[in-house]
Amino acid sequence: MKPPFGLGQTRDSSDLAFTDPLTGLGNDRRFYDKVDRLISDRAEDPAPFTVGILDLDGFKPINDLFGRKAGDDILVQVAMRLRASMDGHSAVTRIGADEFAFLYPMVFSEDAAAEKAKMLIEILSAPYDVGERTARLSASVGCSLFSSGDETTEVLVNKAETALYHAKRSGRGRVVVYTREMEEAAKRVTRIEQALRRAVSAGEVEPHFQPIVDLKDRRTIGFETLARWTDRDLGFVSPAVFIPIAEERGIIGPLSQLVLRKATEAARNWPSDLFLSFNLSPSQLVDQNTGLHILAILDRTGFDPRRLEIEITETGLMTDPASAEKIVDDLRRCGIRVSLDDFGTGQSSLGRLREFHFDKLKIDRAFVSSILDDRPSEHIIRAILAMCEGLGMEVVAEGIEEEAQADRLVEFGCGGGQGYFFGKPVDADATLGYLRDTFRGALRAKAI
Repeated sequence: MKPPFGLGQTRDSSDLAFTDPLTGLGNDRRFYDKVDRLISDRAEDPAPFTVGILDLDGFKPINDLFGRKAGDDILVQVAMRLRASMDGHSAVTRIGADEFAFLYPMVFSEDAAAEKAKMLIEILSAPYDVGERTARLSASVGCSLFSSGDETTEVLVNKAETALYHAKRSGRGRVVVYTREMEEAAKRVTRIEQALRRAVSAGEVEPHFQPIVDLKDRRTIGFETLARWTDRDLGFVSPAVFIPIAEERGIIGPLSQLVLRKATEAARNWPSDLFLSFNLSPSQLVDQNTGLHILAILDRTGFDPRRLEIEITETGLMTDPASAEKIVDDLRRCGIRVSLDDFGTGQSSLGRLREFHFDKLKIDRAFVSSILDDRPSEHIIRAILAMCEGLGMEVVAEGIEEEAQADRLVEFGCGGGQGYFFGKPVDADATLGYLRDTFRGALRAKAI
């Protein structure tokens, strides 16, 4: 395919160095050069202007589904639409595989920048021709405004990337314009990241354990492992804060291994009929060393693999289904059971339940919390239970906080339950005390 250079003009070698060969748009060097020049032109009177970064949502799955040539065709169509949307003052370039940068010299406010970016998203939302088929895309955009002569192109781009990060986290098709609050939030994330790295290295993240019960007789049958961290400077840091940071900054592997080691050391002398449930993150399901790390820890701590359940989410499966399937199969061959967590809130299809051969399914707390007063939630739970019975899968309902919810779930035929009604997550010592009270005879036999 010939690059669509627009008016058919030829390019000399110096111009080609600034051109993306696929789309004919300028590349990242062209973008930096244009912004550098604009900053220089406005040095004496730093009037605002806008830069933005646009990232295509869901391009990789489309590329995988239709093939690379079709993906390239779509990128060319994206480039043509973006170029056509620019006025005589503005510019758009391709700076990454599915990332484009734009410059609006005459856009002076956050509101105007957001409106321009929304227009681009709308333009890109129309169907794309892929041979005899069509595909649809959305896009996320992060913008930043030049407001001071002290700002460099690199600073503006970094701010736009921070805004794009916030846009991607908040969902597809979003626009975020950089604010000072984002900068403070980014600094706090960096502080937490550095502290977390120190904590993992020093072994300061601890496992807590929440009981899982048989709903019919309220007998404890296992525990879910949950990571807890209190930093000497930051104090208690919620897992809702540090787990995503660990995932995004590449710390989740060492963190997970640390918590699993401590958890299995604590649980190996519990009564042998109790299982331990442990969560794997999406990034661990694309790392083919995950299974080896888990088995090495079990071997080191002497914990029976048949007493371990690994929980994975629907979102984790979607990241790389082939990789996830291999890891799941490897674990199950060693006797480890696999559970699908937070069912009903992710993006996978019902077909995944057949493909991955799960041993257990966990009903998300969002359905359980409204089971007493919301008919749709009741019907959804009944349907999940009927499906799991047909598939031969066990079920645990999460987020049970009152007796009436537990009773209703028993009435529907749900086997397992978990939630604050049965116990909050507590550390290893408190869990051992709980077990001494509940399983006094079995623990005496193990001389604990």
